Amino acid sequence: MDIDFNEYKLRCELRGHDDDVRGICVCSDENIATSSRDRTIRVWSLDPSDKRKYTSSKILLGHTSFVGPLAWIQPTDDYPEGRLISGSMDTFVFVWNLINGENIQTLKGHQMQVTGVTLDNEDIVSSSVDQTLKRWRNGQLVESWEAHQSPVQAVIKLPSGELVSGSSDASLKLWKGKTSLRTLSGHTDTVRGLAVMPDLGFLSASHDGSIRLWALSGEVLLEMVGHTSIVYSVDAHSSGLIVSGSEDRHAKIWKDGVCVQSLEHPGCVWDAKFLESGDIVTACSDGVVRVWTVRQGVIADQMEIDAYDSQISEYKLSRKKVGGLKLDELPGLDSLTSPGTSDGQTKVVREGDNGVAYAWNMKEQRWDKIGEVVDGPDGVADRPIFDGVQYDFVFDVDIGDGEPIRKLPYNRSDNPYDAADKWLLKENLPFAYRQQIVEFILQNSGQKDFNFNPSFRDPFTGANAYVPGQPSHTAATSAKPLYKHIPKKGVLVFDVAQYDGILKKMTEFNTTLRSDSANSDKSLTELEVSRVGAIITILKDTSHYHSTNFADMDIALLLKVLQAWPPTMMFPATDIVRMLVLHPHGASLLIKHVENNNDLLLDLIKKVTEDSALPANLLTTVRVLVNLFKNSSFHYWLQTHRSQILDAFSNCYASPNKNLQLAYSTLLLNYAVLLIEKKDQEGQAQVLSAALQVAEEEAADVDSKFRSLVAIGSLMLEGLVKKIAIDFDVESIAKSAKASKEAKIAEVGADIDLVIRQ
Repeated sequence: MDIDFNEYKLRCELRGHDDDVRGICVCSDENIATSSRDRTIRVWSLDPSDKRKYTSSKILLGHTSFVGPLAWIQPTDDYPEGRLISGSMDTFVFVWNLINGENIQTLKGHQMQVTGVTLDNEDIVSSSVDQTLKRWRNGQLVESWEAHQSPVQAVIKLPSGELVSGSSDASLKLWKGKTSLRTLSGHTDTVRGLAVMPDLGFLSASHDGSIRLWALSGEVLLEMVGHTSIVYSVDAHSSGLIVSGSEDRHAKIWKDGVCVQSLEHPGCVWDAKFLESGDIVTACSDGVVRVWTVRQGVIADQMEIDAYDSQISEYKLSRKKVGGLKLDELPGLDSLTSPGTSDGQTKVVREGDNGVAYAWNMKEQRWDKIGEVVDGPDGVADRPIFDGVQYDFVFDVDIGDGEPIRKLPYNRSDNPYDAADKWLLKENLPFAYRQQIVEFILQNSGQKDFNFNPSFRDPFTGANAYVPGQPSHTAATSAKPLYKHIPKKGVLVFDVAQYDGILKKMTEFNTTLRSDSANSDKSLTELEVSRVGAIITILKDTSHYHSTNFADMDIALLLKVLQAWPPTMMFPATDIVRMLVLHPHGASLLIKHVENNNDLLLDLIKKVTEDSALPANLLTTVRVLVNLFKNSSFHYWLQTHRSQILDAFSNCYASPNKNLQLAYSTLLLNYAVLLIEKKDQEGQAQVLSAALQVAEEEAADVDSKFRSLVAIGSLMLEGLVKKIAIDFDVESIAKSAKASKEAKIAEVGADIDLVIRQ
């Protein structure tokens, strides 16, 4: 179908999702499926009473985290409306029956977020942050291979039969089955989106802001540059038109490599797809799906178009910046009642919807109006403003100790020592911070070759500036950003126990077993019950841990309970093991039962996570694992079995039990600390993915969310996964955290935001 390019206009808006719309699947011109951060998939069908519009016909529920990639399987006799494939951050691929909206297959095998799904004949192929591509046939995993050394962000099937994958390593790979035919290089950042370009090759969208058209030979046929931020998606129409969606809030339409139109949105455009008719569907971070058309008969009425234009204007106004600050953050006219400090000093204030500059007239002792301040492109100012005054820099300084972030304004023409001294005086801070602040200024203003003026005199002592231990022109080396809660150093443990209650419960359960003829052989003798009491006595006496010991029979006794007692009765013994691993000698005895072929802990994990998993068993077992991090002799075991452990307890973050949520988040935090130390990138990526799930869980307990955010921030700051986190929208998680009413959540959100910007 050939389409002469005409300007696209709004056709309709599809409202129903509660959060970002992340993915689009075009089943036909009459049916569209969309995925969302709200964990749902919606199917939209053409409204029979109004051919311009679509209505929500089905909501597909089942994923436990945000849903991303979608693909459609065409109708068969068994499935007359076809099937839908979805991938999610919960690591699962689901297949849905579109007749009734039921999940008919759950494909479990990926260790981390599923980023792409495509059909290869009858097979499903999926890509993931775990760096693999997996092939599924009839609901079963039949092939898996490591496709890249970094997260795989997208996968598509070409008409010629090959698969193409795109990765955070900035490359694309062409596959014939599991065999890599060639690696395509050229992008300078993550390859995020892929699409078939009919009769020519395939398209790639990248975080580097560009779109490329590739031939099968690996030759770049075309490069399209025009977006000002990350390009998340790209799609092509048989007419030759291309559409792309970007963080810059625009869906751009390209013809012959030239951008012919930009469709502005009130938020990030996560995805954009063509309908067969040539209409375009866009998915936006404001939770709205929009359809755009060039066909006169289905364009929205003027009232709807005006309402959308008004929405865009309001959005832009709400984000309008003057001098790098939001308009509503500028001081009002009443700030002009305060006199200036020097002749010609400028101040920018808000007047209505504009920022207006004034200059201080020292002779007349008044503020003279200069005129309206106009920002550069996209609201980015050349110079930031603080208290209405323009500066070359306005730094955020975190002095710790629970104090709020302080703003430090600075101009390149200022003497850094003078600026530091005046700032410390204004903020009522000790002058012991002086050198640290000077180094911070030099580092962050790029003045590595600052030459000190020997005529400078300290404004408070009259003496020359003193720079301890080094010449004043030496480049700053310690001017690092100051964070409130990251990186996390050391591990956390659960070291408080209600010993009397534990012993009472074990005795009660033992009496029950003894009176049950079918289970009496599993009960403890009076002597064994007495020995449990002796174990608890040793554990209570923490001040003598250095000199007390356990007998081998003590460990054997606990093992007997964990292995033989019914699951409903084992949690008190597990709680004793939790405390035992904090005792040096107890830990050394226990590890013997971990390092042999009969691994006590793996058996315990398997037993407590079976189908009838009980919250009490999950809680005590996760706490055991958390406490293992305290003893370095368990670190190798924890690292080796990391994937098994995190997979086994992966659903704990969504438990209604707040204590279990907290234990699971603490497990993730301790793993983050360990894997940063071990420089284990694969492990760090899995922990990051799990922590992101907790951070996005609306019902998560405050302390659980806080610990997961600390894990995320620490992994980004000192680990090897900052790029992966940014690829998966950690910025929106940080933004949400910063807006929290809980102080510590807001603080760690600010920490993560600062890491992103470094």
